[in-house]
Amino acid sequence: MGNAGKQIKNIMRAAIYNPYLDTLGGGERYTLSFAKVLLNNGFDVNIFWKDSSILDKFEKRFGITLNGLNTIDDIKKGEGYDLCFWVSDGSIPILHSRNNILHFQFPFQNVSGRSLLNKMKLYRINHIVVNSLFTKNFIDKEYGVNSEVIYPPVDVDKIRTLNKQNVILSVGRFSQLTQAKRQDVLISAFQKLVKKGIKNWKLILAGGTEVGAHEYIKSLKNMIKDLNIEIIESPDVKTLYSLYGKSKLFWSASGFEIDELKDPMKVEHFGISTVESMAGGCVPLVYNAGGHKETIQNEVNGYLWHNTNELVKKTVELINDKEKLQKLSEKTIEDCQKFSLLQFEKKIVSIL
Repeated sequence: MGNAGKQIKNIMRAAIYNPYLDTLGGGERYTLSFAKVLLNNGFDVNIFWKDSSILDKFEKRFGITLNGLNTIDDIKKGEGYDLCFWVSDGSIPILHSRNNILHFQFPFQNVSGRSLLNKMKLYRINHIVVNSLFTKNFIDKEYGVNSEVIYPPVDVDKIRTLNKQNVILSVGRFSQLTQAKRQDVLISAFQKLVKKGIKNWKLILAGGTEVGAHEYIKSLKNMIKDLNIEIIESPDVKTLYSLYGKSKLFWSASGFEIDELKDPMKVEHFGISTVESMAGGCVPLVYNAGGHKETIQNEVNGYLWHNTNELVKKTVELINDKEKLQKLSEKTIEDCQKFSLLQFEKKIVSIL
């Protein structure tokens, strides 16, 4: 990241709170990227977490160097700080710093967001930030606010197109938390692909295994049988970037068969891995729900699919049309630039 915020003065002590840090997912990388912006702009930054060893896990998983970031047992809801960045679990905290930023990474609904108590607490909040227009639509309706969309940052400059191989890649946590990434659906789709006569292609499923993933991975391995499918558990950032660079296609079934209006928590709220794949020149074929519709323009820089038959059909078309595959690949690299680290930093600085 650069120094887009050199003009910021006086605000020097910052506190960060995210109760989900140990899940090491996209929302956590968003939080750490925010911390990195603050560090780059001269802030002394404390993050709430009792075990300082988590900092090493951050760097290994996300490739973010966080020199100067301190873990602390209690940030006192921002009391004594110039800035407080707080990731909400659906509730509104009473924050006490000079500049309070509340971040929603989930599209909460039916949590009594417009209660009188919440309205009083919101007087202390200077900015409400969300990760996508999809999330914004639900947050604004639930809490009666006008949140600001700041898309998650993607380190597009570090992800390069490599010697492409006949690989379909999927990246997403294996843990069955709020969002199920539905790798089982992709295995079934790949099986259909093979039955269509597609040979010499491989499906790689990569993702984190930190929370409750063991039994699910075991079930996936039982599904694979003789298929050319590889599961890579908790890859480091170097391995992940290499996978993006060498893969030709990117699949995601996150949110599969979920009604996004009734259960928005269970679909992709943005989809960082999809944008990362674009930076590596992969052509995304992703389930048509949630934040995917903000990054993928159907048949322009990828495909939005509704069922596995459509996924398989579009995949076969791309495999058999090298010219179209190349054209879409070039477009993905171009379009991912709007989600760069520099754009993220500029927007963060603008609200400080």
